[in-house]
Amino acid sequence: QVQLVESGGGSVQAGGSLRLSCAVSGIRSSRNSMAWFRQAPGKGREGVAVLYRGGGDTYYPDSVLGRFTISQDNAKITVYLQMNNLKPEDSATYYCAAGSAGTWCRFSQVCYTDWGQGTQVTVSS
Repeated sequence: QVQLVESGGGSVQAGGSLRLSCAVSGIRSSRNSMAWFRQAPGKGREGVAVLYRGGGDTYYPDSVLGRFTISQDNAKITVYLQMNNLKPEDSATYYCAAGSAGTWCRFSQVCYTDWGQGTQVTVSS
């Protein structure tokens, strides 16, 4: 059984940093991609970082490029999201996800089958 457990959320002022962690267990080898999504109240779920477990390739949308970094530990049991220069618009619940995402859907939740429970990030101005 796949389990994804996020931690590290909290409140920070604009310009600050946070690092989110996702503890991964029970994942199948077919789940080649890990991602972080976020969802603000009244908005859809947005992919903010994708990592392909095999080669380590990473992808980001323009909204976070240069500020967010996704990584995994050598044992591939923890996935991190380092968030720097945070902005109030980054405030959301952040979710860790696992899936088999191709190029066309790497930032779309439809390609991710396993999800964590979410961790809240609040950025004040």
